[in-house]
Amino acid sequence: MKAITPAISRNGRAAAAAAALVAIIALTACGSKPGAPAEGDMALGAAEGAKVTVVEYASVTCGVCAAWQDENWAGFKAAYIDTNKVRYVFREFPTPPANVAVAGFAIARCAGEDKYFDVVHGIMSSQGEWRTGVNPRDTLFRVGNGVGLSNDQITACITDEAGLKAADARAKAAMSAGIGGTPTFLVNGVQVSTPGSPSGTSLADLSSAIEGELARP
Repeated sequence: MKAITPAISRNGRAAAAAAALVAIIALTACGSKPGAPAEGDMALGAAEGAKVTVVEYASVTCGVCAAWQDENWAGFKAAYIDTNKVRYVFREFPTPPANVAVAGFAIARCAGEDKYFDVVHGIMSSQGEWRTGVNPRDTLFRVGNGVGLSNDQITACITDEAGLKAADARAKAAMSAGIGGTPTFLVNGVQVSTPGSPSGTSLADLSSAIEGELARP
């Protein structure tokens, strides 16, 4: 894969933050509850305090996350988000190449809450571009431009010191909560997984856990 060029990699602060995130991801830790509300949560569906909260820890550079989105997102959204049956919370957990992930999430946040998921899903679905030789910078800028951000705005987003520190804090919080990989799904704080699945937790297993919680008195 080509390295990210000028607008991303030449900035010392961005490079340092990416290196720190790589180190964080390599660690193991335990601590805060993974299902509890966290700083920087991005959410869809029901309001905070809903009977069922589904938390997804994922990365725009995670291939399995992209596969889950491709196979399951539309069905999950139609069944549970659009109907307000659950509160869906997305948490950023950058995976290698971490500098691409951090930059992608920064662009999503700069696009605004109403376009955040458009950017995240757009980058995920475009992984094939830079994994097969396209400079990831081109993909990130194309997706950012697609939601109305100029190149100057994108450059400012991905080199913003406060944003980089916040991204670092979110990654640390995920590790402190014991999250060790992506995608990780929690239903009311309990992890739901499908062993052996090439695209992460199956929609069937996720739905079973959700329906079980919805049925509780």
